[in-house]
Amino acid sequence: MKTLVIIPTYNEIENIERIIELVLSKGEDIHILVLDDNSPDGTALRVKFIQSSEPRLHLIERPRKMGLGSAYVAGFKFALKNGYDYIMEMDADFSHNPDDVPRLIAAAQNKDLVIGSRYSNGVNIINWPFRRLLISYFASKYVRMITGMPIKDPTGGYKCFHRRVLESINLDKILSDGYAFQIEMNFRTWVKGFRIQEIPIVFTERLNGVSKMSRHIVWEAAWMVWHLQILKLFRLIK
Repeated sequence: MKTLVIIPTYNEIENIERIIELVLSKGEDIHILVLDDNSPDGTALRVKFIQSSEPRLHLIERPRKMGLGSAYVAGFKFALKNGYDYIMEMDADFSHNPDDVPRLIAAAQNKDLVIGSRYSNGVNIINWPFRRLLISYFASKYVRMITGMPIKDPTGGYKCFHRRVLESINLDKILSDGYAFQIEMNFRTWVKGFRIQEIPIVFTERLNGVSKMSRHIVWEAAWMVWHLQILKLFRLIK
């Protein structure tokens, strides 16, 4: 059973080599796909150098910053085309602990989507400003209230899909990027009746590089939940 860990990057030169090394060390059946949005700091060049001695590492270079959602969609299509059984989303900045990769894969043996959750067992976030923590925590409650999804961390980006979930979703009709993309993928998975499990993780704010968070990403997530509910109400999403 092969797993593909998808890691989108933009200016992650300080993190990429180490994250690749640690993730690949977690199992012989684990591969990595880096999707780089033309990082000016040379992230893609570093990945190519590592590729020369590591056949389990793959790279897709994109011409410019095109958004997190479109990066993952490209990664999902690559995974399905190349026969991967489990497909993971993961950040490059060590906010997601590579030690949790085997835990997510193990849980996915019996579920369709496994989410590494910051809020399923209290609040497990390190080094976030209190204001950002409050925004994230109450945004998660807002999403649950509007959509009805029984997911405590609907915006989390550390997760593992079984391929049957992605095969059932029309990836060309995904509407969103950023946090909204995570909400939308969870929602589409839940509406289809797939089995979802949250397992607790500890999320640590990045030590190197710059956060990609923006006001636009927050607002997109805020209105996307209403959009998804309207689509569900009129049976346009199923």
